[in-house]
Amino acid sequence: MDYKKYIASKINVEGVSVEEIASSIALPPNSQMGDYALPCFKFAKALRKSPAVIAQDLAKEISTDDVISEVSAINGYLNFKINKSGLAREVLGRIAQQGEKYGSSDVGAGRTICIDYSSVNIAKPFHIGHLSTTVLGSALYKIFNFLGYNAVGINHLGDYGTQFGKLISAYKHWGNREEVENGGIHAINDLYVRFNNEADEAMEKEAREYFRLIENGDKEANDLFEWFKKLTLEYVQKIYDRLDVHFDSYAGERFYTDKMQPVIDELREKGLLKESNGAQIVDLEPYGMPPCLILRSDGASLYATRDIAAAIYRKKTYDFYKCLYVVAYQQNLHFRQFFKVLELMGKEWAKDLVHVAYGMVSLEDGAMSTRKGKVVWLEDVISKCVEKAYAVINEKNPDLANKAEIAEKVGVGAVIFGALYNNKIKDITFSYDKVLSFEGETSVYVQYTCARASSVLEKAEGYDAALPEELNPTDEEFEVIKTLASFPEIVLDAADKYEPSYIARYSVDLAQKFNKFYFDCKILAAEPGVKDFRLLLTKATLRVLENALGLLGIGVPDKM
Repeated sequence: MDYKKYIASKINVEGVSVEEIASSIALPPNSQMGDYALPCFKFAKALRKSPAVIAQDLAKEISTDDVISEVSAINGYLNFKINKSGLAREVLGRIAQQGEKYGSSDVGAGRTICIDYSSVNIAKPFHIGHLSTTVLGSALYKIFNFLGYNAVGINHLGDYGTQFGKLISAYKHWGNREEVENGGIHAINDLYVRFNNEADEAMEKEAREYFRLIENGDKEANDLFEWFKKLTLEYVQKIYDRLDVHFDSYAGERFYTDKMQPVIDELREKGLLKESNGAQIVDLEPYGMPPCLILRSDGASLYATRDIAAAIYRKKTYDFYKCLYVVAYQQNLHFRQFFKVLELMGKEWAKDLVHVAYGMVSLEDGAMSTRKGKVVWLEDVISKCVEKAYAVINEKNPDLANKAEIAEKVGVGAVIFGALYNNKIKDITFSYDKVLSFEGETSVYVQYTCARASSVLEKAEGYDAALPEELNPTDEEFEVIKTLASFPEIVLDAADKYEPSYIARYSVDLAQKFNKFYFDCKILAAEPGVKDFRLLLTKATLRVLENALGLLGIGVPDKM
C-alpha cells in the first residue's frame, strides 16, 4: 500500500489533487508527533486561512480506520499515526511475497529511456574523474529497469579526433607492437603523453595527415586505430565487470560520421546555419547563449554536430521517452546549446533530452591531467580500496573464509557508494579511510549490517514462521517497519530526480534503524511469537538492504 496516497485520498482541499497532496506528505522529524505529516502552509493563500486553522479544520473531517489510528493538528501540520499492527502485517507480507522485486513497479512499462554514460575515450585509461559518470549512469540504468522502463545503456565512445593521428604518429616513431600488446592501454597512453611532450611541428603535421587517412578509409591507419580500440575495450571491460556496469550500445562519435551531413543540410534548409569568420554556426544570442558551432572554418565537425546527429539517430532508433546524458556540470552550456538547436529545428522531442549533471571527483591530493600524464587511474583506486578492505577484514576476522571475495565486494562497494552517497551535483574529494569506515554513512556499514542480519538468520536454523495473530510492534520495531514501507517511494523519487543518492542514504537510514532494534530488542532469546516476528523483520530488512545496494551496483557478503 502507498500510505501517502491513502492518506491524501482522505484529505479534501479545493483545487488540489490527491497526487499533489501525497507529494507534500513527509515523515515528521519526531515520530512521537506522528508517522506522517502534511504541512498546510502552501494552502493558506488559496483558502485564506492560517495554516494552523486549516490543519485543525482538516483534522475534524478525517475519520480513523484500520489504517489511520490517530489524526491531530499541531502548529500548521496535519499529523497521522498509522495502525502499527496493520502496517507491519502488510509490509512484511509484501516483502516476503515480492522478495528481490520489492520496490519495483511497472510505472515505466512501454517506455524507453536512453542513458548516455561513461563514454570512455579510446586509447586512454580510466582515471578517477570517470568514476561518477560510470557509476551514476549505471545506477540510473538499474533503477529505471527496476521500474519497468526499457533502459538502453549507451557508451558514447570518444573515438573521433586528431588525437588518434597523434597516437599513430607516436606509435610509428617510438612504438613496438609486442610492447604495446603486452602493456595494453597504459603503453598506448605512454605514447600519447610522449607525443604531447616531444612532438615538433613536423610530427604535428604528420599526425593531422594520419587522422585524414583514418577519415578517408586508409587500411593501415584504420587497422592501427581498430587495434587501439580493441585494447581499450578489453581494458575497460575488466573495470566495468568489477563495478557491475553494463551497456546495450557502444556507438561512439565515429558512428555518426555519415549522419552529420543530413543535419547540416537540414540546418541550412531551415535557415538556421550562418557563417561567422568562416565557420558555420547557429546563432543563439536571442536565447542568452553564445553561438553553437556546427562546422569549423576548415569544414571539420564539432562535438555539437555529432551530438545533434546522435540525438536524432537515438530518437529514430529507440523512440525514447527520455534521453539522459550523464556528463559533468562543466558541459552545462554545451547541452543547453545543442538541445536548443534541436528545438529550433522543430524537434518537439528536444524537451525530452536531459543533462544529468554531476560534480567532479578527485583524491585528497587534487585533480588530474591526462595530457601531462599526471593522473590517478580508476583501476588503481579500486584495487587499493580492495586491498585496504582485505587488511581491515583480516584484522577483524582473521579466520573468515573467502576473505578475498568478500574484500572485493567491500572495496568495490566503497568506491561506488563514495561516489553516489552525496547529491550528484556536489564535488567529491575521495578519501580511502572515510569510504572504508565500518561506522558512519558508508556502504561498509550497510554491508556489515547485512552480515549481522544474515548471522541472526543463520543461528535461527532455517525457521519458516508466519506472522503471529496479534502484533504490537515496539517503537524500535515500528521505526524499521515504517522505513521498509518507504522503499518503493524512495526508488520512484530517485528515478524522478535522477538521484541514486536517495537510495544510498536510505540504505544507511534503514541500517541505522535496524541496528537500534538489534541492540534494544532480543531476537533469538525472545518468546516464541515475538521471536518469529523479529526474525521476519530481520529477514525483510536484509532483503530490502540487498535490493537497495543492488540498485547501486553493490554486492552484499554473507559474512564480514
